[in-house]
Amino acid sequence: MQEAQEPKLTRTPAELMAVIEALIFVADEPVGDKLLADVLGEEKAAIRAAVEELQREYDERDGGLQVREIAGGYQISTRAVHHEEVRQFLKTRPSAKLSMASLETLAVIAYKQPVTVPEILDIRGVQSASAIKTLLDKRLIVAKGRKETVGKPIQYGTSKDFLVQFGLKDLSELPNIEDFEDLAGAAFEITSDEAGDADDAAGLDSAPDAADGPESPEQ
Repeated sequence: MQEAQEPKLTRTPAELMAVIEALIFVADEPVGDKLLADVLGEEKAAIRAAVEELQREYDERDGGLQVREIAGGYQISTRAVHHEEVRQFLKTRPSAKLSMASLETLAVIAYKQPVTVPEILDIRGVQSASAIKTLLDKRLIVAKGRKETVGKPIQYGTSKDFLVQFGLKDLSELPNIEDFEDLAGAAFEITSDEAGDADDAAGLDSAPDAADGPESPEQ
């Protein structure tokens, strides 16, 4: 039986590295091996080798940017050593906002996931319906099924968008919880609670059931 032929590469390693860099740069979100391989008609092993070489070049240059693996893909991002200056610069520009209530709720979900609304209430000591709705609207959290207990409450966890927004490869890169606010401050402007993002008097009892939508906060 005739052996399958190796696909003929049409690009040199340098050319492949250059076009991968261009695609990662223009992408709105991290780009994975498979997508790069499909778009460029290259083997995933060749893509991975080119990305690793690209990462080495950025590291050797020791500039302000790096190629990082984030949420299952690759993204060009600023180096951590410059985050304070970047944060100060971004404060001069309009940015996404997150209230302290939402930040506290997100921290509970990130470090305790999967977690239910009653469990969040036990930890925070206050209702979190409005904060959970905000986090769902911002696509930072998602429903993770129901807990097998009385009432079968919805469980929540962080999303892929959470990893992207916070610049994390996966959840193992979460810092100590004491440093979570600093991490969030690099992605959002943290504000004091306002009417549009405060826990309302209706609480969780009036929230729709998950049958009406998998992203509905409920008790």
